[in-house]
Amino acid sequence: MKHYIERDVPFELHEVNILGAEDEDLEEISRESGVGLSLDEMKMVKEHFEELDRNPTDLELEAIGQAWSEHCCYKSSKPILKDTVFDIEAPQNIYVIEEDAGVVEFDDEHAYVVALESHNHPSAIEPYGGAATGIGGIVRDVTCMGAQPLAFVDPLFFGPLDMDYEELPSGTKHPRYLFNGVVHGISDYGNRLGIPTLAGMVYFDESYTSNCLVNVGCIGIAKKEELIRSRVKEPGDVFIVAGGRTGRDGIHGVTFASDELREDSEEEDIGAVQLGDPITKEPLIHASLELNRKNLLQGMKDFGGGGLSCVAGEMALAGGYGAEVQLHKVPLKEDDMAPWEIWVSESQERMMYAVKEEDVERVLEICKKWDVEATRIGRVIDEKRVKVYYEDEKIMDLDLEFQTGGPTYCRPTEIVEYTEEVEEEEPELPEDHEKVLLELLSRDNINSKEWVIRQYDHEVRENTILKPLQGVLGNQGPGDASVIKPLEGSFKGITITTDVLPSLTSLDPKAGAMNTLDEAIRNLVSVGSRPHSFADCLNFGNPEIPERLGDFKRVAEGLGEAARSLNIPFVSGNVSFYNQTEYGAVKPTPSILACGLIEDVRESITMDLKEESNPVYLVGETKGAMGGSEYYRMVGGNTGKVPKVDIERLETSMEEMLKAHSEGLIRSCHDISLGGLGVALSEMCLAGNMGVKIEIATELRSDDFLFSESPTRWLVEVDEEDVDEFEKTFSVPINRLGVTGGKDLHIDINSEVIDVELEKIRETWKTSLAEKMGE
Repeated sequence: MKHYIERDVPFELHEVNILGAEDEDLEEISRESGVGLSLDEMKMVKEHFEELDRNPTDLELEAIGQAWSEHCCYKSSKPILKDTVFDIEAPQNIYVIEEDAGVVEFDDEHAYVVALESHNHPSAIEPYGGAATGIGGIVRDVTCMGAQPLAFVDPLFFGPLDMDYEELPSGTKHPRYLFNGVVHGISDYGNRLGIPTLAGMVYFDESYTSNCLVNVGCIGIAKKEELIRSRVKEPGDVFIVAGGRTGRDGIHGVTFASDELREDSEEEDIGAVQLGDPITKEPLIHASLELNRKNLLQGMKDFGGGGLSCVAGEMALAGGYGAEVQLHKVPLKEDDMAPWEIWVSESQERMMYAVKEEDVERVLEICKKWDVEATRIGRVIDEKRVKVYYEDEKIMDLDLEFQTGGPTYCRPTEIVEYTEEVEEEEPELPEDHEKVLLELLSRDNINSKEWVIRQYDHEVRENTILKPLQGVLGNQGPGDASVIKPLEGSFKGITITTDVLPSLTSLDPKAGAMNTLDEAIRNLVSVGSRPHSFADCLNFGNPEIPERLGDFKRVAEGLGEAARSLNIPFVSGNVSFYNQTEYGAVKPTPSILACGLIEDVRESITMDLKEESNPVYLVGETKGAMGGSEYYRMVGGNTGKVPKVDIERLETSMEEMLKAHSEGLIRSCHDISLGGLGVALSEMCLAGNMGVKIEIATELRSDDFLFSESPTRWLVEVDEEDVDEFEKTFSVPINRLGVTGGKDLHIDINSEVIDVELEKIRETWKTSLAEKMGE
């Protein structure tokens, strides 16, 4: 059977012979066209067009393929998300979940805007371009809400940097190459755009070798009266496309992201990777924000996944209307593009404006002033359909609710109790705790990320109060959260952190997810801020495999249970499935972007030790659940006992820590996370260029106490004169460990002694990653 019938028109257009297609033909059409629809979905399309008594055009089938992709319609995740993380009501919510970015109250007149997304598959094929266009896309999500972008974040995940080339799976790039390209892509794009990258993380694990993860986020600020929606307002409004031209880059980006990577993905799918241009993006942001401030826009939406196909339909349907588009008017990079290519291209640096007829000329003038190309391409119509014309020929006429609705699946899930499968193997008590500590500090999940951080501009825009590296100049350590001051005339600030614990989520997905939120909260509280909102980027394997979707369900349950109990809403999010190859799936990776508010940024606290002879306290309880800890991974220990979060204890601890902050009782503070208390103490000493003398008596094994990653714990430095007041503040367990001073880290625990010079710690911690990257 002939699958495509050429239309008699003066341009490239085909009718897809779907009405006469058998099951095998439907599957072949889906493969040939690249729309990525399953047989059942192709049957749904066939039934729809049987009712219309006609075949679809290639453009119409492509439009359905984009809209029904996992990336766009969340067909496997939506039922689970609705039961877990959606609809957490909180007074700070303005627009949550329903838009391209979450909008949350900052003060009486302003809102902050948050978005977090993935650009995983493109970065695995072309790391520099994939990461750069990830930044380019996320900044548009924030801008199209009417917000000025303030900062980027970048949680990144790669295979081991020291992996032998002989061990690489076929068709896979080396983790060092990917890591280097991704970091340079983010830094080049962000720095040129003039927006600082202020928070992030890098995590290395074998599961990311053949499928790296590149998550990027953005935070912005807007006046409440200037917030704008990604929707039209009334029939007759004009669609204007502004910014970069449309090309063949980024075609089938969403369908590429909705399938597993394969050995031949680079050769087959390189066209799905977009090409970024920050020099075009910057004036587009300025023009968009000026147009919005002058109340010249009815709605605004960025061109993301699915390109014009999705943006026109989604804007129109969100307003309760439809769209009519003159496709031949779209400015092109290449003159010979077929209409379907124009319709689904995901070329970067483009915005869609909905504009009143009487304001069109003013909009075009302001765009011209900013040297931004802008073109009128269509209008809003009263019926809920998308009608597309090319040189006066109607080439698409689809019911919008059918096109954008997409299927929703309640796929089978299988809950695997991974902890029950672990063969318990307790390591021998180490003879040399100092050696263990130094080895932990050299591991790539713990050592200094200065090689990454120094490539990013942190000062641009002059809003940054606390940067990713904190402490004495030249000796900085890893800060818990960054702090920005978004407004002139106000000292109120936003605090930012990103977190995830893949080693825990892979053992116990629900407990790992709750530990991830616990760590995010600890980081925000460490600097003196109140946790205020979450955004998530949920990276998982193939959802059609019941075990993988079971992991997703358990993670979502953990996130929802913790956030709902604390009344901290998820305001924005993204799901990235199919992070899987023939060599396996990535570990469950629910990246979290957490934002807090601090009333006065001048009161924010850093993690570096401040003054000699000050007491150091441990806030929280250390337990011996070592499952998933970096220490056990290093020494080959195995246990199914993973740390569990006590939500009531977490909430009490948070409130009491914030009370101590507000009363000025805390000089320095650092949360205890990877590597446990031993690593956290080392980092505080390094950042303050000051030693500490600690004495601990514990019923736990000395190595368990030092390297446990039990949740809800902080190390706090207090002035001696404030000790009584500090101790009265807490009902949760606290323990005075010792005092600051000297140039050594000295720990006496159950008569086991660590006594190591700071310079030795610094050399180990600071140089390990840089040396692997050839510096």
